Amino acid sequence: MAINIDICSDLGEGFGRYKLANDDKMLDIVTSANLACGFHAGDPCTMKKMVELTFEKGIGVGAHPGFPDRVGFGRRNMDLSYEEIYTDVLYQIGALSGFLQAKGANLQHVIPHGQLGNMAQKNETYAEAIINAIYDFDPSLIVFVQPVTPCYLKTFAEKKEMKTATVIFADRAYNDDYSLVSRKIEGSVITDENVVVNRSLRMITKNKVTTITGKELTIKGDTLLLHGDTNGSMLLAKKIKETLIANGVNVAPLGKWL
Repeated sequence: MAINIDICSDLGEGFGRYKLANDDKMLDIVTSANLACGFHAGDPCTMKKMVELTFEKGIGVGAHPGFPDRVGFGRRNMDLSYEEIYTDVLYQIGALSGFLQAKGANLQHVIPHGQLGNMAQKNETYAEAIINAIYDFDPSLIVFVQPVTPCYLKTFAEKKEMKTATVIFADRAYNDDYSLVSRKIEGSVITDENVVVNRSLRMITKNKVTTITGKELTIKGDTLLLHGDTNGSMLLAKKIKETLIANGVNVAPLGKWL
């Protein structure tokens, strides 16, 4: 049986005159794009441009809502209420969707960004607010979740019979409980090209990953995420994709096979 995988990246995370990654080139490689929605990064002009590019290239588009924290790039903890999380997420999904509708396109998925996503895996209030916002907007959207246990984001999505996809990280180290190693810890972001490529291939074809402590875990993902702001991300994504295809893996947008 063929192995299917989606390759996604967090894109559109510049704003105004500032650019964070080579989004245009990355879109020639990835099969899905997680687009910033204006809170942790992005702005209306950037969202419009990214939607136009993804539409031209047939890329699956996901909303990447985050904390209202540009200075911290959405990677700092925030203590928000259910209502704040719900309205922030719904607002951001709606903003990106407006640009998609103008092109006659639709959202494929939603993946909460940074600490919003990390906290939602284990915080019931955050998870419920996010899932309810997505469900109220469009219950057919795919929800990206992490392979942690328990994963409240997945639990609330399944209660509403929503489709979920497990996201695995090409360039981020894992703790023994499947959570991501804090970026404050050395080694949390893996930069060695050969390590990232071989690690990605092993996760997808062998369903195995070695944690930062050396423990081997079983892991199965639907989409492989490579951060667009990682040094050399474009060339790395290209090599990962070529390696996967050379090893018989079918690389395609989630919406075509999940």
